[in-house]
Amino acid sequence: MDPHLIASDLDSTLLDAEHRVDGLTRETLRTLAARGHRIALASGRHYQDIAAIRRQLEIPAWIISSNGAYVHDPEDTVVSETLVPPERVRELVDLPRPAAVRLNLYTRDRWLIDAEAPELLPLHAMTGFTYQVDDMQTVEQESIGKVLYIGEPALLAPLEAIIRKRHGDALHVTYSAANSLEIMQRGVNKATALSRALKALDLSTERALAFGDNFNDIEMLTLVGNAYVVANAHPDVVDQLPRATRIGAHHESAVAHTLRAFFDLT
Repeated sequence: MDPHLIASDLDSTLLDAEHRVDGLTRETLRTLAARGHRIALASGRHYQDIAAIRRQLEIPAWIISSNGAYVHDPEDTVVSETLVPPERVRELVDLPRPAAVRLNLYTRDRWLIDAEAPELLPLHAMTGFTYQVDDMQTVEQESIGKVLYIGEPALLAPLEAIIRKRHGDALHVTYSAANSLEIMQRGVNKATALSRALKALDLSTERALAFGDNFNDIEMLTLVGNAYVVANAHPDVVDQLPRATRIGAHHESAVAHTLRAFFDLT
């Protein structure tokens, strides 16, 4: 079969319930990479976080991190970087927020947070990537790709409303999970990032497959010729993607099973 580009979200899509890569998924991706197909790991996670997962997979994969703010090729060359302007970062940092909401910033190399949040650590246990507590006083000196608020949905909704009212379409606002409100620069999403990879590889969207589960996957799933949503996807995401194929749940290795059927792996 001609080479295809396979792009997948990680948490609640490619990874299992413990945020790990199961054996079948690892074997499937390695087999497809060996046959000349291209892989892209597309996530809201930090680049360093995803790179650790790629090392465990032992495949040459593109990395789309911070929802597309950064794109790295398999040799770790930076293909693109789109930052949130410093003045907008400062406005988001200074935005009043409930004490229970954690403010996070993703720089090129670091994950900064405004206070300890041990409940977030299990999500990254497989990679060992972790946050650094910061007072956020000098963030204008950092290169910020993503601003992330983590908290209960009822606490995030008012923040989202204020951000959308103040900044309009100057910022891209989305959710990677119900408790994760994510803000990037305008035009930053997984689809624009994936388009750069497709152009570099001289592949059409018809030769691309993508898998996802949440709002930050919608643009990517709309772009590709073969879109799949896992059974555990947010219902509103499913409703917005009428052309996407519904597959099994992430804890059932649904991405691997779908790929094995599509590429006729026995």
